[in-house]
Amino acid sequence: MKAARILIADDHAVVRRGVAETIAEVSGWVVVAQAEDGREAVELAARHKPDLAILDLTMPELNGLDATRQMLAAQRSIKVLILTGHESEQLVREVLGAGAQGYLLKSDASRTLLAAVEALLDGQPYFTSKVSRLVLEGYLRGLPESAPGQEPLSPREREIVQLLAEGNSNKEVARALEISVKTAETHRSNIMRKMGFDSVSDLVRYAVRNKIIDV
Repeated sequence: MKAARILIADDHAVVRRGVAETIAEVSGWVVVAQAEDGREAVELAARHKPDLAILDLTMPELNGLDATRQMLAAQRSIKVLILTGHESEQLVREVLGAGAQGYLLKSDASRTLLAAVEALLDGQPYFTSKVSRLVLEGYLRGLPESAPGQEPLSPREREIVQLLAEGNSNKEVARALEISVKTAETHRSNIMRKMGFDSVSDLVRYAVRNKIIDV
């Protein structure tokens, strides 16, 4: 197998350790960094320039979906494998839209993680069998990209939704994203208007339902 530098990001230390130990079984594959949240993963990816990143979908600070977008914006050559316990057609479509090349369920990781990593390094996509069926079924049905009448959130708006849903104030959101408090307040107002939210509780429910945050 070809040599590879790999980054692992998951907010559970046990998962990170298990993935790292599995990766270490392959000669030439090296884990160059590990992160416990999405924002740290993006920073480490920029610093270490890994060939492949294995990302959990629901992480604090920044979820795997938006971390994928930011990594690929900075380094187009990086391969991204989403490793998650969640399976739904909507999530798969969003992951593909973000640019990830693989989607692996944690329940399958002990059997297929190495095969998934090898496939991505060879330039081939990889999906857990259940996920492959979801993708095929969705394609055959020709489902629309989003619910009728609902304007999708931008990547930056998704970041702000996650931070707000995690209990951060406008000031804390501004500090995390390095923007002004006024800009953070404007984003928040636009999100509430666009999505038809009446309260932060509505925003939190949306974030949980769409796997932007975990509970």
